[in-house]
Amino acid sequence: MTGGLHWRVLFGLLLIEILVFSFIGRNFFTGANAFEIVRLSAELGLLALSLTPAIVTGGIDLSVGSMMGLAAVVFGKLWRDFGFSVEMAAAAALTVGLAGGGLNALLIARLKVSPLIVTLGTYSLFRGLAEGITGGLDSFTGFPAGFLYLGQGYIGGIVPPQALILVLAVIGTDLLMRRSVIGRALYAIGFSPEGARWAGLPVNSRVSLVYLLSGFASALAAIIYVAHLGQAKADAGTGYELAAITAVVLGGTSIFGGRGTIPGTLLGLAAIVVLRNGLRLATLPAELTGILTGLLLIVTLGADRMRRRGMIAAALVALAGGAWLVAAHRGAPDAPASGKRITVGMMPKAKGDPYFVSCLKGAQEAARELNVDLIWDGPTELDAAKQNEVVEGWITRGVDVIAVAVENQAAISTVLRKARSRGIRVLTWDADSLPDARDFLINQGTAQDIGYTLADEASRILGGSGDFAIITGALSAANQNQWIRYIKERIAEKHPELKLIVVRPSDDDRDRAFAEAQTLLKVYPNMKVIVAIAAPAVPGAAEAVKQSGRTDVKVTGLSLPNMCKPYVHAGTIESVVLWNTTDLGYLTIYAADALGKGALKRGDTSLRAGRLGAVKVNADQVLLGLPLIFTKSNIDHFDF
Repeated sequence: MTGGLHWRVLFGLLLIEILVFSFIGRNFFTGANAFEIVRLSAELGLLALSLTPAIVTGGIDLSVGSMMGLAAVVFGKLWRDFGFSVEMAAAAALTVGLAGGGLNALLIARLKVSPLIVTLGTYSLFRGLAEGITGGLDSFTGFPAGFLYLGQGYIGGIVPPQALILVLAVIGTDLLMRRSVIGRALYAIGFSPEGARWAGLPVNSRVSLVYLLSGFASALAAIIYVAHLGQAKADAGTGYELAAITAVVLGGTSIFGGRGTIPGTLLGLAAIVVLRNGLRLATLPAELTGILTGLLLIVTLGADRMRRRGMIAAALVALAGGAWLVAAHRGAPDAPASGKRITVGMMPKAKGDPYFVSCLKGAQEAARELNVDLIWDGPTELDAAKQNEVVEGWITRGVDVIAVAVENQAAISTVLRKARSRGIRVLTWDADSLPDARDFLINQGTAQDIGYTLADEASRILGGSGDFAIITGALSAANQNQWIRYIKERIAEKHPELKLIVVRPSDDDRDRAFAEAQTLLKVYPNMKVIVAIAAPAVPGAAEAVKQSGRTDVKVTGLSLPNMCKPYVHAGTIESVVLWNTTDLGYLTIYAADALGKGALKRGDTSLRAGRLGAVKVNADQVLLGLPLIFTKSNIDHFDF
């Protein structure tokens, strides 16, 4: 298939996407959402643009996402810890990008190592350096408003500034590829590197150029990413390399080199970003993005091979997919049935976490009682950037209330303020944003109550003295850090013979908690208690203790009773501290409904919450109550 025919197939599929989402996605076909799509395309677009010439030469760069992480933390650390101005820190980050690209170029162009092998190595190297700089836990926030405007502002209230950067990058890269001697050399190298050398082309310098460009674009994307999110972390850009490569290949660039264009890459990028945005505004599961992106890629490339019959098949498959999306939207249990009802967008930290799954049960129960349209969406794993994207989608959709279990306080607060400025009421639950970014916090228990209870349990198990360790969820999680602060405070005041030896992260992952607990058991032989303060971390740590055969080490912490019952009955977990998670979800929806209808406001002292009765309201917090302690004697009485 010619490039033009490939574009027509992809453009047709993109039009079908737009048509379907205009029908099922609220506020999708609006000018404001069009600019929002462009804004969300900026970082990924810069990577895709820079990868196009690299892939045209027959190469690849898997390190672009990792370079984003490294450049982001270099920028943040130089600004915060070394007193660099934002401009100087940004220049240094761009220099780091060029240096990383230069390393790839040296190994690939000069030493003739396979691009796949080289960039797979630097993929790990750059991410490892970023994690080393931050110790795996530090993050950088508090950037000046002028810098944040780059990622969060709007020129004239409409045009996002990063869109202008993307447009300039498109023009520059397209001129390089189509209108320059360099671009023609890149195509020649992709067709036949040896032939290009025999033709007298400077192959090494041209290949070096594309990897320098890739490194520079990655660092630029990192700066925009930090401005957009308001936070620099080592995990910036995670997974972006695969999405960018998909956009390039979807746009018709041959992975074997010699063929590809910038307009094609833009079409591939648009197909992916429109799909993500449309699914969100249609309140369809975000997990469909991966499925449908793969389908787009297969259909487009299949049509490329089958020519005209492929085009017909592609159109039929796309129309069938669109019809399926419409049907799925109509049949979705959370799809709005009436514009008169309150629509609540409720977001967990991670949808797959059993803790939040149990919260969803209570939220759905309350939504049925109150006739509330509940939209439950969020990242599948801890990801502050994805939380921001979900909130942006809900702002565009125009929900009445947003309720967020915050993964990173600084990162989410800016976009929540934006929601409030658009007249959307905002709640936080499970973990809080900055106070000025929301109306109320649904507090499952005060941080002091939770921290003190955990410290008292550790002391009880240790008999008043001894060493213990903490396995937390995310080291950047504001609520968990508050609990740790109160654990330390309680120890200092009431249990001075207790010694907290280390705090380790689990990323809310059971396997990571298992590995961390195994390490703790080896490194700290005198440790007798592990306090795990994330739902998956408690059974993960307990399994490590069980497999070690150490009967002298006990586990306690915050988790779901159902996840821990076998270990509690076996004596590995001494106790579990938690609130009723189903009630937490239930209360959040009751508070959201009251807030959206104007029945909950500052100065109230109580709130009627269905089967929970009257719950206490203290200033800007709605309180669920004191935490519960589950032990062998009572844990079987609870089912959540």
